[in-house]
Amino acid sequence: MPTADGDPRRWRLRPMRASDLDRVLALEVALFGAGAWSYAMLAEELGGSGRWYVVVTERDEASVGPEPVIGYAGLWFDGEVTQVMTIGVALDRQHQGAGTVLLEALVARSRELGAHGVLLEVAVDNPAAIAMYEKFGFERLGLRKRYYQPEDVDAYTMRLPLEPSASGR
Repeated sequence: MPTADGDPRRWRLRPMRASDLDRVLALEVALFGAGAWSYAMLAEELGGSGRWYVVVTERDEASVGPEPVIGYAGLWFDGEVTQVMTIGVALDRQHQGAGTVLLEALVARSRELGAHGVLLEVAVDNPAAIAMYEKFGFERLGLRKRYYQPEDVDAYTMRLPLEPSASGR
């Protein structure tokens, strides 16, 4: 499995909290524009059944107080497979390994849950994200036309098959 670029001790993962939602919303709008989730949608997702959300911060030994959230990710488990709901990393922190750390956490959580696979959808005009997913072993299943609204951008559906766990699930 791929590992994050650079020093893995650079990043800190923790569960997303309600107090993170303002920052996550700001990142969501910066990354996804008009199609971004609203605060209410994010809050509902955070407390939703079968949902698991994490944030990533950049460790800074010199800073005092909480480290700012620079990325976030979410997963939904339906009892069979997990679905990556979102992965977002601040524009000025992309291509530094934070997205890989988030995806590693989602795949690890999927394995813990006993999922048979991980599904996701990614815009076809996001080659960096597609490359990251393919590096992890995700396979393209198909193309969804005009999936991302209001941009009407096409999206690939992708799947990472997972081996059954030792517990027999």
